[in-house]
Amino acid sequence: MAEFYSQEGYKDAEPLLHSALAINEKALGTDHPGIEDSLNNLAALYYSQGKYAKAEPILQRVLTINEKALGTDHPHIVHSLYNLAELYSDQGRYAEAELLLKRALTINEKTFGAKHPHVAYSLKNLAQLYYEQGKYREAELFQQRALDIKER
Repeated sequence: MAEFYSQEGYKDAEPLLHSALAINEKALGTDHPGIEDSLNNLAALYYSQGKYAKAEPILQRVLTINEKALGTDHPHIVHSLYNLAELYSDQGRYAEAELLLKRALTINEKTFGAKHPHVAYSLKNLAQLYYEQGKYREAELFQQRALDIKER
């Protein structure tokens, strides 16, 4: 159903995604982690259309739901942090994106250890953010740390 939006069928996808969300909310409740996929699909639709103002509160809602259900440092929320950080980065809101990506890095390091592939992915995301801002020295440092993990 949600694949309509990846095929440029935005008008068809939006009501279907809203309907799926409503069904899930009715069945599970509005703050249940089980509605995460429906929310993320709707946010992805808006994001792909450049409707960041519509996508942002949905992504924030997903993060809040997961934080309440799992705790603020649970590894499952890292995906929500990445999604929101990408949205902020695409809008040039680099400081906000950086905070989220550093939080994701901290969670991954704490959960998996400093040499885990999830940590490398977090480092790569930070490197990309710094690169986009022209902070090439920071980008290089974080990218090298990520490569060091991947090469071991």
